[in-house]
Amino acid sequence: MRFLLLVVAMAAALTFGAASIAKEAVPMAQDEAVEQRMLVISEDLRCLVCQNESLAGSRAELAEDLRREIREMIRAGKSDREITDYLVNRYGDFVLYRPPLKPVTWLLWFGPFVLLLGALAGLAIYLRSRGRRLGDEPADATEGIDGHAPGPGTRA
Repeated sequence: MRFLLLVVAMAAALTFGAASIAKEAVPMAQDEAVEQRMLVISEDLRCLVCQNESLAGSRAELAEDLRREIREMIRAGKSDREITDYLVNRYGDFVLYRPPLKPVTWLLWFGPFVLLLGALAGLAIYLRSRGRRLGDEPADATEGIDGHAPGPGTRA
């Protein structure tokens, strides 16, 4: 009975303890139109901390700061293009999920394909050399044609 009470008490402590240390929800902008426009802009931007998340979905502090900065630029009357250009000038093309195709970003666009082609070429070379080794190996001198050792009076 004591064990059951202990388990229930621990479960309650974990449940309510986690809720007490959780962060409070970040309030949306006062203006719904500003918030919607900020979400549209930040969906096409990469979180610089998380890198695999959009700026809109990231919970990193830097992402929160950048969203706040985007809201301020929207309120200041900047266009979506001006906001994106500002962030690209500040953080580089990496901040964009779809960076423009130019010599500086060729590695981002074509790097995975080059690696894939290199891996396939390496595999083909390996398989070809392995096939030659297996095909060129001489038969063991102690074995006959049928794979058995030669009998008496036969030459090896």
